[in-house]
Amino acid sequence: MKTLKYALAAGVAVTLLSALPAAAQFTERNIRLSNGVNEDHPNGKGVDKFKACLTEKSGGKMKVQGFWGGALGGDLQATQALRSGTQEMVVTSSSPLIGILPELGVFDLPFLFANEKEADTILDGEFGKHIDAKLEGVGLVNVAYWENGFRNLTNSRRPVEKWEDFKGLKVRVMQNNVFLDTFKNMGANAVPMAFGEVFTALETKAIDGQENPFVTIDTSKFYEVQKYLSVTRHAYTPFLVLYSKKLWDGLSKDEQAAVRDCAIAGRDEQRKASRELGQASLAKIKGAGIVVNELNEQEANRMRDQAKAVWEKHAATIGPETVKMMQAELDKMRKK
Repeated sequence: MKTLKYALAAGVAVTLLSALPAAAQFTERNIRLSNGVNEDHPNGKGVDKFKACLTEKSGGKMKVQGFWGGALGGDLQATQALRSGTQEMVVTSSSPLIGILPELGVFDLPFLFANEKEADTILDGEFGKHIDAKLEGVGLVNVAYWENGFRNLTNSRRPVEKWEDFKGLKVRVMQNNVFLDTFKNMGANAVPMAFGEVFTALETKAIDGQENPFVTIDTSKFYEVQKYLSVTRHAYTPFLVLYSKKLWDGLSKDEQAAVRDCAIAGRDEQRKASRELGQASLAKIKGAGIVVNELNEQEANRMRDQAKAVWEKHAATIGPETVKMMQAELDKMRKK
């Protein structure tokens, strides 16, 4: 009888144990996370949130060490370290990685998104997953899209309110074929130039204008040597939060889920910080006396139509399937 009681008790215990959720599997890990920007950038807020979240989810086992200002190499160099499995993570702009994955060039296409809501919807939806799958094919796991932001035009000659206003302006742009073609297509004289030379070139009138996000215009004090800021939103590039595929495959399912969840928590914090800082910079620029103009919807659409030639020219290099999918997703979203 006792034997039967012990057997029944043991059976109940096994049943109860099997009904409990399995303990989450976490291993002691030190994750090195590289950033090309400095820690006072909005990425700093995102990384802080990511670290705190991962510490909580892993019970302190997964530790994140941030490296700033390109301390582990530039964006491309750090990303190559991920591909070889010698580094865990990097937060990088999409543009430097086009040589690794040409499809990332889709984010350089002009007048891509009209506003932040469109950008968030596309990046966090099916199109973002399409790019994620392509990245895994080159040894990279993208766990979230953070914000690099919209680029806008300043110049010393006139407000740019319609695409014809670009004509004849000598504008500094990045050494990037899509950016060069974008401004040439609008009739501007696109001048590739190192960033460190821009302020002096604007001051001496060697060039008329430049294009950058509000925060860069503010921190670089371009408002001291420019008269007009046109909110063109002509380019939007995201930050990618990448993990080494080789090292990712060595993580448990629980660890992978925690990294993804925490990168998304960091994304929300980073985007919030980026947008708040952008608005604060815009207010400071206005306060400095620069004339700011917004594009009306009709003229923004005309610029988007004018830019289609650049999309068509670069579709083959970027990947026709990816460009077509981006356009289809934008059209679907805008019809709602």
